[in-house]
Amino acid sequence: MDRNSCREKRLRVAAIDIGTNTLLLLIADVDEKGGIEPLHEEQRIPRLGAYVDERGIIPVSAFDRISWILNEYANLARQMKAEKIFACATSAVRDAENREEFLDYIKKNTGLLVNVLSGHEEASLAFSGALSGFPGIRDGAAVLDIGGGSTEVSYLSGGELLSRSFPIGCVRLTERHFKTQPPSRSEIEAASKDIEREFRGLKESDFRGKTLIAVAGTATTLACLDQGLAGFSMDRVSGYKISGSSVQMWLFKLALLGTPEILGLSDAASGRADILLAGVLILSRFMERSGFQEVMVSERGLRYGLALAQWQKTSA
Repeated sequence: MDRNSCREKRLRVAAIDIGTNTLLLLIADVDEKGGIEPLHEEQRIPRLGAYVDERGIIPVSAFDRISWILNEYANLARQMKAEKIFACATSAVRDAENREEFLDYIKKNTGLLVNVLSGHEEASLAFSGALSGFPGIRDGAAVLDIGGGSTEVSYLSGGELLSRSFPIGCVRLTERHFKTQPPSRSEIEAASKDIEREFRGLKESDFRGKTLIAVAGTATTLACLDQGLAGFSMDRVSGYKISGSSVQMWLFKLALLGTPEILGLSDAASGRADILLAGVLILSRFMERSGFQEVMVSERGLRYGLALAQWQKTSA
């Protein structure tokens, strides 16, 4: 028998997530069973979606900034012999009136075709990405993805993936409500009302017996702060559990601090110190509304789901 025929088939993919606040890259090998072995990850924080909520457009000044990063990512993926390179965009691009102009510019200057995800697609990919790290609890998991422009929740019910996307995110809420440093009590109350209005349709009974898994920067940064880490640690973040009381404690503490003080807590807050309070506020209100007493953190998310989705298409 040919020895090569016994080798496990693998596909090397590069998945790029163009978010409202971050621009993320994952280069990974996906095996024939759908297992993901991450080889390299990159994060930049260009805040593409700055003031998209208020102005309705992506600033033209961001076009070159994003293209530059995407070309860096694509070149690195090719150097690492990625067979497929895929890019997707979420809330900021989804909502922008000039999104076609932006997408055409990206295609012309990088050669990448960017897929703009719907809220349901974003939630679905975040779910499969998060559960790629915890396959044993897939059926009993609810995944919360707190982004810069939107927040998604997804879970299985009767074998069907149910998801909801809410137009609230840590960048959007910060720009909309927090005008002072630290925010005033009235500003925090206004942001809370905004969140509660969006979450009013959630029912505690929908999540009974499920494990809450949170992905994205708010959750991973909070996991670092809760452990007193000086900087981000993948090993310490993955699977870390934060109690509801600790989430509340951090909410109260962050509400009293300005951006420089939050940055002083940990290097993990770099690039999101000014929006972290809004993200923790979303997490806190979601847990209260849905009855969760604990949240488990995953460093995996949409980009892992994208890698899996493209592997499935190639393997079909």
